[in-house]
Amino acid sequence: HLQLVESGGGLVEPGGSLRLSCVASGVTLADYAIGWFRQPHGKVREGVSCISARGKSLNYDESGQGRFTLSRDNAKNTVVLQMNRLTPEDSAVYFCAEERNPFPDFCTIVPLARRPDYWGRWGQGTPVAVSS
Repeated sequence: HLQLVESGGGLVEPGGSLRLSCVASGVTLADYAIGWFRQPHGKVREGVSCISARGKSLNYDESGQGRFTLSRDNAKNTVVLQMNRLTPEDSAVYFCAEERNPFPDFCTIVPLARRPDYWGRWGQGTPVAVSS
C-alpha cells in the first residue's frame, strides 16, 4: 500500500529557498494526485499546493503563488515542492498527502476541515524554519 516520506526541510534565512521531496513506496505514484500541506506551530493544517496524477493540473494556495513550484517525476515516484523567497510565515511542518480523486488530470486543495475524508495517506512531515 501507499507510503509517503517527506524530506528536505531545515533552517533557512528569509529570502532563501528549500526543496522538499515526497517519495512514495508500495505503489505506482503515477496513479495518485498528491497534495502538500503545512502546519505552523499551534495552528491548523492548511493546504499549500496539489498536483494531479499525470502532472497536468497544478493548484497553489495564494500564500505560495509565485514563490512555490510543484512538480513530479513519476519514474522516480517523487513529488517535489520548490519553495523560493521564503519568509518566517512559511515556517511550519510540511506534509504530503494522497488526494482521493479518480481523475488523472485533476487536483484540488480541499481544506481538511471541510472534507477530511478527501485526503488519504500522509507522510510524517518535514519541518521548515525560516529565521535569521
